[in-house]
Amino acid sequence: MANNSSFTDGSTSRRRIDERVILVQVLVVVFLSINIIMIVTFSMKDVFYTTMRYILFAHALMSDCVTLFTTNLMLILSFTGNPVHMLSCLIMFILTTVCIFLTPLTLTAMTLERYVAICMPLRHAELCSTRSTLQVFLIIYGLGVIPCFLIVLVFFVSVPTNYKSYIRFCAAEIFIVHEWPSHMRSAVSQFYFLVMFVIIAFSYIHVSKVAKAASGENRKSSRKGLRTVLLHGFQLLLCLIQLLCPMVEAAILQSNIMLYENVRYFNYIMFIIAPRCMSPLIYGVRDEKFFLALKYNLLCGLLKNKL
Repeated sequence: MANNSSFTDGSTSRRRIDERVILVQVLVVVFLSINIIMIVTFSMKDVFYTTMRYILFAHALMSDCVTLFTTNLMLILSFTGNPVHMLSCLIMFILTTVCIFLTPLTLTAMTLERYVAICMPLRHAELCSTRSTLQVFLIIYGLGVIPCFLIVLVFFVSVPTNYKSYIRFCAAEIFIVHEWPSHMRSAVSQFYFLVMFVIIAFSYIHVSKVAKAASGENRKSSRKGLRTVLLHGFQLLLCLIQLLCPMVEAAILQSNIMLYENVRYFNYIMFIIAPRCMSPLIYGVRDEKFFLALKYNLLCGLLKNKL
């Protein structure tokens, strides 16, 4: 009876794991497909890759694609239990960690661009030029790479050269060999959280003031910008909560491994996948110019397939 009970529990657990993995695969494939279609649409019109907000939008989509792909791959490897080469795991860790920071940083830049467009329209062309976009990317990547660079540097300094080549579980915790890099990552995440929250709140307050004072067509445009900033704020909130998730997961891991797995899965769905389904909604569907180009490309593709 004990053996039968154990077998049943194992089958139930495996079925639950399979259902979880299948659900994630469906979500990842759907959102990756949508993002790739939008990236292709972005690349087909000159006006998109010469305008800051569309460039930032495309960058957010590409960052989301990399995050979804690498985190999903790490999830599959952890559930299957297949050995992973340390170098492969390191590459996935670097890409995931950097992109997880890049997305909220890019969203913050997009919010500031909307603030400039609505509150400082006469200086928008000057402040949001192509050259300014390159400078913004330097700042975004500088801030995004710092946390990952420090963790990887400490790992290589601390780990002996004969460290095992293959590991059975690829996760960020493997590369945090001391307690203080974990505290450092938490401190950086909290600092980024605070700064980005202040920027979003500042932009929302000022855009809302302009929206209330505006009239006619300007009022309509300002209110649309206000809703965009609000949606960015909600999306950014989910992304920023994800930056704080490792602290919660590390605390739970010390007490209950099953609860840790459940919390980690929930965090993955809510704070990694969910925010990355919002970018296509905020710009891809709500932006009239981009939506018309997207619809045109889709309709042309369907007509070509029929012919």
